Amino acid sequence: MTSTHTRLRPLIDPQHLPALKPDYLHRQPAFGLGPADPPPRILLLYGSLRERSYSRLVVEEAARLLQLLGCETRIFDPSDLPLPDQIAADDHPAVHELREHSLWSEGQVWCSPERHGQITGIMKTQIDHLPLAYKGLRPTQGRTLAVMQVSAGSQSFNSVNTLRLLGRWMRMFTIPNQSSVAKAYEEFDETGRMKPSAYYDRIVDVVEELVRFTVLLRPHAAQLVDRYSERIETDRKVGAAQDILRSI
Repeated sequence: MTSTHTRLRPLIDPQHLPALKPDYLHRQPAFGLGPADPPPRILLLYGSLRERSYSRLVVEEAARLLQLLGCETRIFDPSDLPLPDQIAADDHPAVHELREHSLWSEGQVWCSPERHGQITGIMKTQIDHLPLAYKGLRPTQGRTLAVMQVSAGSQSFNSVNTLRLLGRWMRMFTIPNQSSVAKAYEEFDETGRMKPSAYYDRIVDVVEELVRFTVLLRPHAAQLVDRYSERIETDRKVGAAQDILRSI
């Protein structure tokens, strides 16, 4: 991490996992699926600026689990992120940093509260600041994605459904599993740590699955998102020798 990265939240007590039953956890969930080195790089985004933000607390629990499973994690703090198009050419340090973290990542976790039946504006703002193409690079294309949500009331899936749609639009591989934490205010103790529950267990499920898919796809991600239309756009012709090698 460079000194210019000033918008990453520190992770408190990364090795303290009071709700986890370690005897039931796969410490190498992706063993045999692909190369585990270097460690998978996961960017985590949350969708609330409240001091006690439950989407942030969920993301922090996910980050601790990901680190336990051998991943590198970064949690982006969106507190000074401008609205899209508010700054000419999006020339703002927070926007630049968000895009750098997305380019760094191999996989991402998006967690939004549900507000008025949908994801929050700050969640959408972060995604809107991630263009499909940026300086000749693709900040999201080919990356894995896990989606989560928190609700103040009964369990709902509106936010995760929207995040899935957005992940597909951003050309990401969204994993099948997901997490939706109902009545989130009841699921955390006074220190902000998640209590043991079926909701916490589902977050562990999601994290294990994200690691598996990230490792499984990492040798193939570039080929899986290789597009005919983009090869025309960039004048990248496919040579006969390359086609022959792929057919063997």
